[in-house]
Amino acid sequence: MTIGAVLAAVQDDFPDVSISKIRFLEAEGLLTPARTASGYRTYSAADVERLRYILSAQRDHFWPLKVIREALDAMDRGLTPARADDGGMPRPAVPAVVPDPDVPEAAELVAGDSLRLTAQELAGASGLDEQVLRELETFGLVRADDSGHYDESALRVATAAGALAAYGVEPRHLRPFRTAADREIGLVQQVVSPHRGRARGGKGAGGDDPTVEVLRLCIALHTALVKDGLGRA
Repeated sequence: MTIGAVLAAVQDDFPDVSISKIRFLEAEGLLTPARTASGYRTYSAADVERLRYILSAQRDHFWPLKVIREALDAMDRGLTPARADDGGMPRPAVPAVVPDPDVPEAAELVAGDSLRLTAQELAGASGLDEQVLRELETFGLVRADDSGHYDESALRVATAAGALAAYGVEPRHLRPFRTAADREIGLVQQVVSPHRGRARGGKGAGGDDPTVEVLRLCIALHTALVKDGLGRA
């Protein structure tokens, strides 16, 4: 939108606003409209909402420009406006952490596993040949039970290994994943050791065994660190 269109869009709610006022806010660094090649200002819908926020803060709550600038800076950094308890002007607040859908719930970690596959069935279902499957077992990535069968976890591991093989990742390259997982499990066991012998089956509250919840939090931390690393790569 042009500055004239912006003025028309907000003037019903803010009759005292003018083009010079909008330009003043721009000069103060509170508004940063885009510029065309010829130098004309162009405003987006987000710019208009930002202007409404500024004008409301000034008219209804008498915020000085310094306070408004701090609030806008916070929103630019990802904080979200949250309505004040007294019904006043929304002030930016750190958004609540949304549970990562990539992290399993505690119930999923303790869910029973009734699947039992032979080596041939596991290889066929995961797209691996039995030689590669034996290599995965050699490096501790999949493990058969006492009857020689493999469970759903083994199927998930083998399927992921099969997909990675398409990118040249061999079973020997995957051994660090097994090592890292074992270290995480060892840490969990060390943390929850003092709680052993107490009532089990909860999320760590009171006397409940916190093993599953601690493990879930470790997975959440691991996932967050991987995503952070990818974001920085």
